[in-house]
Amino acid sequence: MKIEVNNLKPQLENYKMSISITNIKGDRMIWAIVALLAIFSFLPVYSAASNLAYSVGEGRTFSYFIKHFVHLFLGFSIIYGVHKIPYTYFKGLVMIMYPVVVILLIVTLLQGTTIDGANASRWINVPVVGFTFQPSTLASLVLMVFVARYLSKNNFEEVSFKSSILPLWIPILSVLLLILPANFSTTALIFVMIMMLSFLGGYPLKYLCLIAGSGILIFMFFIMTVKAFPDLFPNRVDTWTSRIESFLGDGNSKEDYQIEKAKIAIASGYINGLGPGKSIQKNFLPQSSSDFIFAIIIEEYGLFGGLLLLFLYLLLLFRIVIVSQKADTIFGKLLTVGVGLPIIFQALVNMGVAVELFPVTGQTLPLISSGGTSIWVTCLAIGIILSVSAKREEIKNDFEGPQNPLEILSETI
Repeated sequence: MKIEVNNLKPQLENYKMSISITNIKGDRMIWAIVALLAIFSFLPVYSAASNLAYSVGEGRTFSYFIKHFVHLFLGFSIIYGVHKIPYTYFKGLVMIMYPVVVILLIVTLLQGTTIDGANASRWINVPVVGFTFQPSTLASLVLMVFVARYLSKNNFEEVSFKSSILPLWIPILSVLLLILPANFSTTALIFVMIMMLSFLGGYPLKYLCLIAGSGILIFMFFIMTVKAFPDLFPNRVDTWTSRIESFLGDGNSKEDYQIEKAKIAIASGYINGLGPGKSIQKNFLPQSSSDFIFAIIIEEYGLFGGLLLLFLYLLLLFRIVIVSQKADTIFGKLLTVGVGLPIIFQALVNMGVAVELFPVTGQTLPLISSGGTSIWVTCLAIGIILSVSAKREEIKNDFEGPQNPLEILSETI
């Protein structure tokens, strides 16, 4: 009898493992890419955290490692929980989250935080827990779901500009105006992504051009207002101007210093890099564990490491497009593109800033940079994409018939 029980143990273990694997739904390749990015992030974050540990901390880098682990653990918990929710539920959830986001943005804007005389009201302090949260990051995701909902709802109807002003553009404009005073780069990124999603969703191009022109006029009016009343939003326009001047080579500011140190780090990496933890510029480069972590990655892992990271993001984009194409509804297609493209676009902007293709923006590298808000909202977006993919799997399992070999190939790569 003992021999039979012992023989059953491997089978029971395999059965338990198969049950745990079957609990994970959605595109397996996306799961793998996200896991690889998260695991890899520990190396540059832990290395770059030494700068913070010795400048503002007590010299203990391990606490930053634990903090990053907690952020990722909560992030993957968000992915797992969200991907179990049918994606059609987000049509209703976004209408609940929209007023919540507006309230959070108003509270964040009114708190009027300043650092060295500059407006820094991007974060809101969460009581009891003791951490800071950036509502604009969550607002960007909510807006993309909101736009996907509207476009899918009116996909089979002829859209007119007049009929879409109140239900679509007024809510979008309201949120963007609340984000703009403290975070121009995020506002611009959200606006570009909304325009792209609207175009893919079939919104007339002539109306999109009108919206783009109106957005530029509103921004110019905001600039003139701030210039006329400088105490309203301290130093915001001056900060944007200094970043643009620094990018054009006419400035001499903190952004110049950051870019110069980032370029030195990239140049020091060559092909193979200096090796894990051997970065020198991490001791001099501000925000080396967040905004400029890509420069530290290239310094330590070389051009090979940077290209490998870029390949992973492009592979993630490839899988997002496949999930979108295979979605069973228009809302699923637009939802996947709407929450997925900003992740890749933000990664490309972060890399572009490090190599001076773009001005300094303050955008983090998704799933790599330290920071709870960025990680959690990115994981929320990944969970939504996996929810759409999981629905596709359910439909596929319900109908088992002959498959095209090319379709089988697209599922495996």
